[in-house]
Amino acid sequence: MKRIGILGGTFDPPHMGHLIIAQEVLCALKLDQVWFIPTYEPPHKHDAFVQADHRIDMLKLAIADNEKFSLDTIEIDRTGKSYTINTIIDLKKAYPEVDFYFIIGADMVEYLPNWYRIDELIKQVNFVGVKRSGYSMDTDYPVKKVDIPMVDISSSLIRGRLQEMKSIKYLVPDSVHHYIKEHGLYEKR
Repeated sequence: MKRIGILGGTFDPPHMGHLIIAQEVLCALKLDQVWFIPTYEPPHKHDAFVQADHRIDMLKLAIADNEKFSLDTIEIDRTGKSYTINTIIDLKKAYPEVDFYFIIGADMVEYLPNWYRIDELIKQVNFVGVKRSGYSMDTDYPVKKVDIPMVDISSSLIRGRLQEMKSIKYLVPDSVHHYIKEHGLYEKR
């Protein structure tokens, strides 16, 4: 069986923290690949700040130099609110020979009891939790814990810095930074 990690999120924008998490879990669990799955409309957050096509383009740029990373637009293609259970069911149908590892931050580990159809989901996929500043990893659900270097970067931090006209150098890949500037994304309005 192939071992594939899934890193979902709005990626609004994708940043170095996403890439570090994916790489650390890939190595720690000896995964074959990590698939980045941007959500169209997350059930637990606000709408994305930029359109899906921009987020897809930025993700392509962010992961371009790692052959073990790829992009899957299953949730964007579906449109509407995306629930993990629906994505996993569809992926398992399409790839029955794959063992999936769903990567989540400590904030989502704490939130697991509130996930839609969590008791069914926990039987379908291996959850992998990574530390995040300010959150515990305590849960009654089976979650593999992977220690990663603490990198306290978030998409909201990057959007805020851009609004304040502060530098985001080294927080996002250079290619993503250039894309954001070229398309005038996250500018103060």
